[in-house]
Amino acid sequence: MKTLKTLGVATTLLMGALSGQAMAADAAAGKAKAVMCAACHGADGKAQIPTYPNLAGQNEAYLVSAMNAYKKGERTGGQAAIMAGMAAPLSDADIANLAAYFASLK
Repeated sequence: MKTLKTLGVATTLLMGALSGQAMAADAAAGKAKAVMCAACHGADGKAQIPTYPNLAGQNEAYLVSAMNAYKKGERTGGQAAIMAGMAAPLSDADIANLAAYFASLK
């Protein structure tokens, strides 16, 4: 019984480690996807229009959270309607990649 419990814990830890590696964001893929963001947020993540936020250098986890909130319709203020439409077709990987890209910019 102890061996089975140890095996279960080891399997859980291994799956957790592997899922973290599989979920690592790809900033290069995010850069390619960010072309659609450039009109409002700037080609370098620095918006030229004051009503749009700069994305360059933002916290990666914050960006993932914000894009998911737009996608789920949980954000309703400001330009939420536009962002909901932009975020709707994005996969979880797309969102992670975009966040990694914008977070990497200075």
